[in-house]
Amino acid sequence: MLISGSRVLLTGASGGLGGAIAKTVAGRGATLVLSGRNADLLSPIATEIGAEIQVADLVEPGEAVRLAEAAGPVDILIANAALPGAARLEHLSQQEAERVLDVNLKAPVLLAQALLPGMIERGRGHLVFISSTAAKAAAPGNPVYHATKFGLRGLAGALRIDLHANGIGVSCVMPGFIRDAGLFAQSGAKLPVGVGTRSPQDVADAVVRAIEKNIGEVDVASPMLRLGALLSRVAPDLAAALARRLGSDEIAATYEQALSAKR
Repeated sequence: MLISGSRVLLTGASGGLGGAIAKTVAGRGATLVLSGRNADLLSPIATEIGAEIQVADLVEPGEAVRLAEAAGPVDILIANAALPGAARLEHLSQQEAERVLDVNLKAPVLLAQALLPGMIERGRGHLVFISSTAAKAAAPGNPVYHATKFGLRGLAGALRIDLHANGIGVSCVMPGFIRDAGLFAQSGAKLPVGVGTRSPQDVADAVVRAIEKNIGEVDVASPMLRLGALLSRVAPDLAAALARRLGSDEIAATYEQALSAKR
């Protein structure tokens, strides 16, 4: 899939990760439609790269479909918008849990569903779902968020199979702990020595690589996180025990306290 000359819809564009993705994709010659809840936050990025703005609150019923219609003939969807939902399940209200499900999983499903007919008719297109290493290894204190990220990975994998013959690529990009932007950076949590972080630019570069090379899954995580995800797959209880020894419960508590206003 050539990014140059393509029309790209990017959700969650007002955050640090969204900004890095927007600038990098625009640098490859794409025309962007930036979406987020706050026009004031979107405007500086849009002005810098010459992008359009579509304000949308994906919590609201019908907003995902309305956004897809307003964005026009989109060639590439980058579904990046997400809420943290950083709390144990019993600490979340029903409304908070529904908001995380709506933004993180339901909205990407509906956006893809609305945009696919046009892509299939044109015989070209690409869907990128920004998931997380939380789609490969469970961690304490954030079960609804994990459920949505596992769901995005499953959605991407199944769509990739379904759309193989239609000329439509599908990718799942899975960041780990990202410094300087995103939920980890906002939380102020301290990681154990050796866990390591990646940058927003690393995520943006991974998105470009996934599109241009039509890669199904791209990890953007430190070697230790990748090893932990592998161990979680073959020995989940052992992986969880090791994570607790490294302070995963304390990190989860920091997330819940620091990100409570974003639920």
